[in-house]
Amino acid sequence: MKSIWTDTIKPIKHEVLQGDAKTDVLIIGGGLCGVLCAMFLKEAGVDYMLVEKDRIAMGITKNTTAKITAQHGLIYDKLVRDKGVGKAQMYLKANEWAIKEYRKRAEHIDCDFENKRSGVYSRTDNDIIEKEIAALDKIGYSAEYTNKLNLPFDIKGAVLFEKQAQFNPLKFINAITGNLNIKEHTFVNKVKDRTAYTDRGNIKADKIIIATHFPFINTRGSYFLKLYQHRSYVIALKGAPDVDGMFIDENDSGFSFRNYNDLLLVGGGGHRTGSSKGKLDKLKDFTHSAYGTAKEIYLFATQDCMSLDKVAYIGNYSSHTPNWYVASGFNKWGMTSSMVAARLLCDMVCGKKNELSELYSPSRSILKTQLLINGAVSATNLLTPGTKRCPHMGCMLKWNKAEHTWDCPCHGSRFDEDGGLIDNPAKRDAAHVAKNM
Repeated sequence: MKSIWTDTIKPIKHEVLQGDAKTDVLIIGGGLCGVLCAMFLKEAGVDYMLVEKDRIAMGITKNTTAKITAQHGLIYDKLVRDKGVGKAQMYLKANEWAIKEYRKRAEHIDCDFENKRSGVYSRTDNDIIEKEIAALDKIGYSAEYTNKLNLPFDIKGAVLFEKQAQFNPLKFINAITGNLNIKEHTFVNKVKDRTAYTDRGNIKADKIIIATHFPFINTRGSYFLKLYQHRSYVIALKGAPDVDGMFIDENDSGFSFRNYNDLLLVGGGGHRTGSSKGKLDKLKDFTHSAYGTAKEIYLFATQDCMSLDKVAYIGNYSSHTPNWYVASGFNKWGMTSSMVAARLLCDMVCGKKNELSELYSPSRSILKTQLLINGAVSATNLLTPGTKRCPHMGCMLKWNKAEHTWDCPCHGSRFDEDGGLIDNPAKRDAAHVAKNM
């Protein structure tokens, strides 16, 4: 499966760590969030270093659909009910700021930046659309309602945001990383106190930002309970119509749409990583029936970290690690969430107050329904007999026949058919994995 974005750039090569090093702030993880952290720290005049186990942006970031929007599903009705009007306003303000920041920086970068409207639609329930619009009205945002979109099916209703955006994420990252202090092919296998232990030397740092998609340290923060991973697929079609915006179904089983140049990107087939419920076949069947004359040019898969309450975890890693910071649980909205996270974390490591710290605090209450689901899934797969185990915490691996990978249903680690590590939080290959089923 090849990402649409990787064919559009020639990645900048960065050097490898050469022996032991020291820095004020160490960033672990070279996806969009880690790169933006490095950018803000450099601009603030802070001594920093970013390390990436592979190549910059060649993990989850390269597989995004790259929608830059403050419309994160039907989030605002939930925020108003769960956290109040003030917190909902704060969330909207933060993500609207992120859009403006991308727009400002894209003026000087060739990254195919386009202003677009976004929309969340429902094919079955107009009431939830109206509730979202009512919640947005409470927090002072004038959203538009429609019951017609340029999609290959009828909808009950949709809530629209104007002045959102889309871009090519790898072109953007390529443009901003040229003068950043980055070490590629430098794998951090352990962090203790203020030292990161890598395969190429040890790095001492006063403060450490962990931006590895799923946090890989189990002993603090309980992220193995607070997060799960969700996998979905994207097909890029040539010869399909322009949908005139960026749209997503309010239901996780539905489809998303955006255009890029002459291609239409259709996403779907979503499922919890390691689950057999979601299938690539569903997306393929839909695109064939809806756009039968269009040609499939790209097919790729993405993976998202999901939090318990649909708000990202950004801030201190745990109460016991005051010099560690984390950004994770972006809930499918990594573009604006990465920008917000980078700004917040830069302020925190620089000792500046930021009003968002409480909203995004990783230490907030985890007493949510999803916690019970996560616990039940983990218990079931820990107790399932067999030898094909994830080295992260020992859950039974499941075969993903669509991608020919072994996937962990507990925390989303993935391995190739021979057990080679693909995605964290696992840090090493899986043993006792047979190539053939």
